[in-house]
Amino acid sequence: MLRISGVNIPDEKRIEISLTYIYGIGPSLAAKILETLDISKQVRTKDLSEADGNRIRDYVEKTVRVEGELKHEVRTNIKRLKEVGCYRGIRHQRGLPVRGQRTKTNNRTVRGNVRRTMGSGRVKTEKT
Repeated sequence: MLRISGVNIPDEKRIEISLTYIYGIGPSLAAKILETLDISKQVRTKDLSEADGNRIRDYVEKTVRVEGELKHEVRTNIKRLKEVGCYRGIRHQRGLPVRGQRTKTNNRTVRGNVRRTMGSGRVKTEKT
């Protein structure tokens, strides 16, 4: 079983898909890594030679920011936005959508069905 950056890579999947189990590596970056190292995308993880596994591990650990280091950087960036007091930082503090999504509907699942904005889900009163 191949282990990269503290993550066990599944044996039965193609190596291109297996690399995406690492936080910070998506499909396009996985393809670029394999292309750089001249390894076939179709080979299964269990069929990789020991040398190829070591080449992938070395490349990922030396050149790509993944797992704990990447999570720490993201957390630091969000903390900086909050301290500066910019719009995005305030949205993070309040637990509201940061990237321009609508709040009147469709964002309650993330917030646990809490209504935090004016008119979001408000029921109109009947006129008698």
